[in-house]
Amino acid sequence: MSEQEPGDAVDEILAQWRRERPDLDLSALGVFGRIAQLSSVLGSVMDRVYARHGLRGGEFDVLTALRRALPPHALTPSELAEALMMSRAGMTKRLDRLEAAGLVERTLDPADRRSFRITLTRSGLELIDAALTEHAANLAQLETALEPGERSALEHSLRTLLRTVSEQPPAP
Repeated sequence: MSEQEPGDAVDEILAQWRRERPDLDLSALGVFGRIAQLSSVLGSVMDRVYARHGLRGGEFDVLTALRRALPPHALTPSELAEALMMSRAGMTKRLDRLEAAGLVERTLDPADRRSFRITLTRSGLELIDAALTEHAANLAQLETALEPGERSALEHSLRTLLRTVSEQPPAP
């Protein structure tokens, strides 16, 4: 924290820990505490955009995964679950709601008649394009707080941190 930069809640927590446990180096809490706070705040900001389009975050994720797929914007439930790093059971609930809303349709997969293909409907395509346009504008607005060099450095640092954490073996 520089002289001109005001402190935040994480600085207060760090000061309390330095007072209570000066034997521990908890400086990393500054980074991870702020990442956790930012994640929570960003989640709320993004959820408001999704809600304006009648979506939940998970449904937005499904629709964007389908939208990124080549036309006809179709994937199997397994491909969707893999793309979103989630279970097939959780995916089924999302797909049921999206299908009931007329945003996706299930059809038998011609390549594997034991499986289905999930395809964006015309309504789903229009909705996700509108929601994604607002989402992109929202993110761009949030990003204006950073100078281009800060953004690039932050993106690099987060990529490095995410790669490192992802490569760690699971805790026992």
